[in-house]
Amino acid sequence: MTSAATAASHGSSLGTFSIEGAVELAVLERSGFIESRHVGAAVVVDPTGAVLEELGDAAAPVFPRSSLKPFQALAIREAGVHLTPLQTALSMASHGGTPEHVDVVREILQLASLDESALGCPADWPGDRAARDAVVRAGGSAERVYMNCSGKHAAMLLACVQQGWSTTDYLDPAHPLQLRIRDLIEEQTGEEIAASGVDGCGAPVHAISLRALARGVSRIAQSETPDAEWLVDSVLANGWAVDSPKEQNTLVIDELQLFAKLGAEGVMVMSTRSGVAVALKILDGSLRAAAIVALELLVRAGAVDRGDVDALVSTFDLTVLGGGQPVGTIRVTA
Repeated sequence: MTSAATAASHGSSLGTFSIEGAVELAVLERSGFIESRHVGAAVVVDPTGAVLEELGDAAAPVFPRSSLKPFQALAIREAGVHLTPLQTALSMASHGGTPEHVDVVREILQLASLDESALGCPADWPGDRAARDAVVRAGGSAERVYMNCSGKHAAMLLACVQQGWSTTDYLDPAHPLQLRIRDLIEEQTGEEIAASGVDGCGAPVHAISLRALARGVSRIAQSETPDAEWLVDSVLANGWAVDSPKEQNTLVIDELQLFAKLGAEGVMVMSTRSGVAVALKILDGSLRAAAIVALELLVRAGAVDRGDVDALVSTFDLTVLGGGQPVGTIRVTA
């Protein structure tokens, strides 16, 4: 079976999300000229899961990528892994590989009595530029612990150790932990998984609709269970751990207290504690406009204050430069 066929297992065809189901969400403007357009789909749901606004085809399945991490982290917590708030936040992070991030990942591995060789994610360089430069200056190399998903993998390994499950094949879709995660995703979202594949970090990734993704994160954000409450409280108290300091995902968590998680290839999900949630997919895979589109939709839903969002967005790096001078910006058009 080819890799493409493997990614399309469970009966879903390739390329289900089509350009016909997309609408323009944002543009990049340079010198008064629209240079690039970001198209995709988005949906906003209320605390009951009812759709408040939908742009494009939000019923088409997508791979949420790292936006699935809240579900994975919740499944790990429900498997009996009781971490500190900071460690919990790292368990659903796409972190920058800073020394502070790496220290916490190593703490989780130590709880499992495992070393970094047990991590199933690939070796990588830190995503944070300063951290990467420091590794290079020190003569270091790419390592698994620097990979942005290493916190999730460390927590998965700890769950396996505590449950007496194998750690060597913990990424196998048939592994007890992965089956638990799969079941939790379907339970929380109320939707059957449409397809399964392999994420960039090597873990299983499951395709669901944006509607389902928004519903599921809304339920987690509302803290329907003590485990969900612990996860949400931990993330809101440690935004820097979920991404990196000054990154948009971190700023949204810290400044607006929104439960937020980006995913590779243009996916973003955000929710208020009350359960008004937005999920979106930008079809070209770029994340540069994802946060501002999500925030605009939450403003329109009356879930967050316009002034607070405008003040935060003004700190984002959205300026288009020409010769080192501002000549345009990235802005929402949806």
